Amino acid sequence: MESWFSERAKDLPLTTLSPLDGRYREDVAPLEPFFSEAALFRYRVQVEVEYLLFLTRLRSLSFVPAFDEHQREMLRTLYLKFGPQDAQEIAAWDRRVNHDVKAVEYWLRERLTTMGMEPWVEAVHFALTSEDVNNLAYGLIIRDSRDQVLLPTVKKILMDLRAWSRAEAETPMLARTHGQPATPTTMGKELNVFVFRLTRTMKDLGDIEITGKLNGASGSFAAHVAAYPHTDWTAISGAFVRSLGLKPLMLTTQIEPHDTLAMVCDALKRLNTVLLDICQDFWRYISDEYFVQVPTEGEVGSSTMPHKINPIAFENGEGNLGLANALLEFMSRKLPVSRLQRDLSDSTVLRNLGVAWGYSLLAYRRIYKGIHKLSVNHDRLLRDLQHHPEVLAEAFQIILRRAGYPQPYEVLKGLTRGRTLTLEELRAFVDTLDIDPALRDELRALTPETYTGLASRLAWFW
Repeated sequence: MESWFSERAKDLPLTTLSPLDGRYREDVAPLEPFFSEAALFRYRVQVEVEYLLFLTRLRSLSFVPAFDEHQREMLRTLYLKFGPQDAQEIAAWDRRVNHDVKAVEYWLRERLTTMGMEPWVEAVHFALTSEDVNNLAYGLIIRDSRDQVLLPTVKKILMDLRAWSRAEAETPMLARTHGQPATPTTMGKELNVFVFRLTRTMKDLGDIEITGKLNGASGSFAAHVAAYPHTDWTAISGAFVRSLGLKPLMLTTQIEPHDTLAMVCDALKRLNTVLLDICQDFWRYISDEYFVQVPTEGEVGSSTMPHKINPIAFENGEGNLGLANALLEFMSRKLPVSRLQRDLSDSTVLRNLGVAWGYSLLAYRRIYKGIHKLSVNHDRLLRDLQHHPEVLAEAFQIILRRAGYPQPYEVLKGLTRGRTLTLEELRAFVDTLDIDPALRDELRALTPETYTGLASRLAWFW
């Protein structure tokens, strides 16, 4: 990849405007084969080449000769072995004609001539509008980057959380609702809540079928029909789009309406929101010393306080997920809206898809790194539980209700609300109640660390 850059490549991290291309370049590098300008050229070449190959198999198109197997292989090398020089040559055409898709067409015609395939030159980009090529290229980019980069990265987080939730299934923990001490749970169960949410949102994102269209300048197949009026162009269009692994749309304007892309943005935003929730909860667990961070050799936490190990991985994750979601929310609103049959306002927005994907990936990698620096502070968890025996008031009043004791909620409210009690004080209170001795023993046996219900089983659920 280094050959793609100039001799000043070593200075790029200090001179780029975007931190994704500078400070965080290494983190987002896996997205370069999908969202860089060179990658977009390559995907366009792929669509044009596969379309040309598809046309040669149609008997109804008399002016397009058939390819032999060797020629097919040669043609596919144009995108399978697409390299820096190819991208530079297309970029030169783009500067000359000021049209990036036409630049791909001219480059491809030039290459066909060089390869001795002049009879097929006029079949390149036959009856297509640039949007036919662009929407299919972006469809492949979205699908491939989702399936090959984003989801596999989140899956690594998911698998770690799942293993961790099971390892800590029995670890009791004080819950907090509204920030206040609440009915105990287990660390494993709380981690598994995120496992469940991530699994669901990942499936929602992964199940979206990416759509594509190939129907000409106004979506009416006008040029296609003018050239070959007796050919079933809707069937041909659908078959070609499906051959790329996309779901065909027939009824469109000049552009693919981006409704599916909006669904992808919304699903990715929901996935990111779950991860953002993880960042905030883990930050609080670190603050409460429920999680301990392992120090990294040579790393500095504060410029003035030597003892600090800051939860920067989760803070960085939270900030970058916020940036990603702001872009995704805008894109899901903007992209499906286009004036009449076409305006170009979506084009510049689409070029920033990689930015939204990049901030997402950066956050995922930071979260994954942060999780691997954590361990559970079992002593602190137990100490906090034992410091708040008042959470047993819920269990006391429910058991007393079962036994028919009058107004147990009000009795426990008067005893515990806004007060810090010891377990001994609670047990002393139980001794004052006019109840059956067996019921008294049942209440006295309760402890905060054992009052976790089915939490340990729920840590294995899903």
